Amino acid sequence: MKYMLNRVRGYFLKDLWAVDASSLGRLKAFFLRVLRYLVVIAGDVVNGPLTLWAMSLVYTTLLSLVPLLAVSFSVLKAFGVHNKIEPFLFNFLAPLGPKGADLSRTIVEFVDNMKVGVLGFVGLLLLLYTVISLIQKIEEAFNILWRVKNMRTLLRRFSDYLSVILVGPVLVVAALGFTATILSTSITQRLIAIEPIGTMLIYAGKLVPYILVCAAFTFVYSFVPNTRVKLTSALVGGVVGGVIWETIGWGFASFIVTSTRYAAIYSGFAIVILFMTWLYVSWLILLIGAEVSFYHQNPRLLSIRSAELAPDARFQERTAVSIMYLVGYHFCHDKDPWNTNSLAARLGIPDETVENVITVLKKKSLIVETAAEPPLYFPARDIETITLREVRDAVCGSRPDDGFGRPRIASIEGVDLIMNIIDAAIVDTLGDRTLKDIVRSQAGNGAGAERRT
Repeated sequence: MKYMLNRVRGYFLKDLWAVDASSLGRLKAFFLRVLRYLVVIAGDVVNGPLTLWAMSLVYTTLLSLVPLLAVSFSVLKAFGVHNKIEPFLFNFLAPLGPKGADLSRTIVEFVDNMKVGVLGFVGLLLLLYTVISLIQKIEEAFNILWRVKNMRTLLRRFSDYLSVILVGPVLVVAALGFTATILSTSITQRLIAIEPIGTMLIYAGKLVPYILVCAAFTFVYSFVPNTRVKLTSALVGGVVGGVIWETIGWGFASFIVTSTRYAAIYSGFAIVILFMTWLYVSWLILLIGAEVSFYHQNPRLLSIRSAELAPDARFQERTAVSIMYLVGYHFCHDKDPWNTNSLAARLGIPDETVENVITVLKKKSLIVETAAEPPLYFPARDIETITLREVRDAVCGSRPDDGFGRPRIASIEGVDLIMNIIDAAIVDTLGDRTLKDIVRSQAGNGAGAERRT
């Protein structure tokens, strides 16, 4: 038994990643990728930050739920559709069974009792801050999953978050209303009476909740992370997350209907415990979908294990020279400047790695960034004065707080002598070659510096 467990563990940790997907047929390659997705995401759920972020978002949601619904209620009231909040909330809490309807009515009563107009200026600001803090916490979680270090600027946070708070509820209610209207029209009712069209429409109607949830998840995955997310990647994550959410919701409702022990154990607190559990499961599913979107957009990282993600000196040197070359080439040839996302996509490495190297290059005054959002990068001075030795020294001589986290090693005279000989050999080899030299040497091969996004 122990031998079999070791064999299975060895397959998932090593053998699974040694298979070349390009050598397999289309169907086998697809299932291989799916299996890698499952292994990586399961590892992130068990050992990664997903569960911690899900629990953190549950706490923030409990604090922000009533203020969020109060703001949404005020917006929807302006359009005369504020009575749609309770059905929407009931649909979200449907997995809680009959108690979900009671809880949704209780929450709506809290919202009705909260009169936004009498809060005053300070109270209104605190209300908006509570709502914005929830969206900011969600963005922070998504940025960590996408290996993005920088949050949106304060101005972008205000504009983007406000647009979600004000426009989001209207779009959700409009989508639900449009769907209900289509299903209740006389033409639809006549078609339902005709077989087999009627049976097909009934089954199609059961898919509508899945479609709406998948569309909502896709919007979240494309909008929330502070990086460029391809629509196809957001859609893949949205479909996976939406289908899991709807399916788990059905299973959760079945569990509550068939189980009566929770009421005997928790008594009146049972619905609160179940509500918090459902919130946790919902956030965890949303984060899993975000992971799927990330790995779909960065499939190369599926084959990179944790030991390979730690940048060594050679990797840092190559990354720094590559970034300087791309930035210098586009600057010299009047092409669109690079940003972190486009550089990461071109080099095929995570945004976080590019940001770490760029941070060092900025500190060494080798590149500068604009005030645009996201920032664009240019050489800090004439590329004819930027030597390759400077670029190498920038990353190899960086301190632990420069982003690479390397500890200092105690000095040993014999080792220091050897390292000095190696450094001197590298300096002699590089000579006085500048960034402009390698940019010129690739003048006839400009495609090597083009964007690949």
